[in-house]
Amino acid sequence: MSFLIRLQLPDRPGALGAVATALGEVGVDILSLDVVERRLGIAIDDLVVELPSGRLPDVLITAAESVEGVEVDAVRPWAGVLDTHRELELVEEIAADPAQGLQTFTNEVPKIVRAGWAITLGVAAGQPYRVTASRAAPETIVAELPWWPLRRATTLDGEDSWVPSPWRELGTELAATPLGSMERALLVGRPGGPMFRAAEVARLEHLAGIIAVILRD
Repeated sequence: MSFLIRLQLPDRPGALGAVATALGEVGVDILSLDVVERRLGIAIDDLVVELPSGRLPDVLITAAESVEGVEVDAVRPWAGVLDTHRELELVEEIAADPAQGLQTFTNEVPKIVRAGWAITLGVAAGQPYRVTASRAAPETIVAELPWWPLRRATTLDGEDSWVPSPWRELGTELAATPLGSMERALLVGRPGGPMFRAAEVARLEHLAGIIAVILRD
């Protein structure tokens, strides 16, 4: 079974190699890797790994954290490998069929930012409504959006009162970005975490801005 494991590790030569060695010693196969963020001597890396049959995910945490200075932020099931260049393919796909572009974007953006789901929201007469939703998006209705209108991409507190209780119960991390104007926003959720990093929020905002231009034109 494949898992996505997010690591915090010292940003120094050999640190990632030591993690790979520790994982390899317990039979874990690394399928793909992406550097999420680097700052203040710390690197945040996402690894997709294949766990041997019969082994529990806890072995990933134990092996990775056996390396000095390494912390595991989250481990969750994952299908396939990381699509680190999926943005370009998505832009091309939407440009070829802009009539379905917003739905395509909503469906595909969770894979790019490694979220569980995405919803495009609008507001009419002060009430939020769904414009589009990804296949795995929860059906819970959001009754209010105290952060609306949204001028820049940002993380949102998953424990705030406006967040539906099923989302809070799952420990859902949230981020949102404007989608071309302050009349629409894209909301993405990660049930169970990990938290959205600044680099990921910037990536989401940049991609949403490109898609909004394509759809407007």
